[in-house]
Amino acid sequence: MYDNRPRIIELPQHFDPRGNLAVIEECREIPFAIERCHWIYDVPGGGGREGHAYRRNREFILALSGSFDVLVDDGLEKRTFTLNRSYFGLYLPELTWRELTNFSTNAVVLVISSAPYDEDDYILDYEEYLKLVKS
Repeated sequence: MYDNRPRIIELPQHFDPRGNLAVIEECREIPFAIERCHWIYDVPGGGGREGHAYRRNREFILALSGSFDVLVDDGLEKRTFTLNRSYFGLYLPELTWRELTNFSTNAVVLVISSAPYDEDDYILDYEEYLKLVKS
């Protein structure tokens, strides 16, 4: 059975004196087909982004530069993951509340998603999220 919990996934790395390379291939390193990518940048040092969850979308989040924390809540357990290496990413299944916090200055976040943008897929209210996952 496939592990569908939030977890860190280490990406394959290729070392070279000219510069190292890390690889992401859909349905290989990450457990879904890639439908959308976006990045977050210029968050003030120490700042964060408000939390939300998705009904269907799954995500893979990486720190391309700098560091930040991801507070993860599945309705039963809360955990904090620190992302600070470009070859470690955080897999988040659907119905996982997440908040990005504690950004270092000049951090760059890459978010890879299993679905295109859909405003109706977002859950923006934490109490609504808890009701949904506990029903």
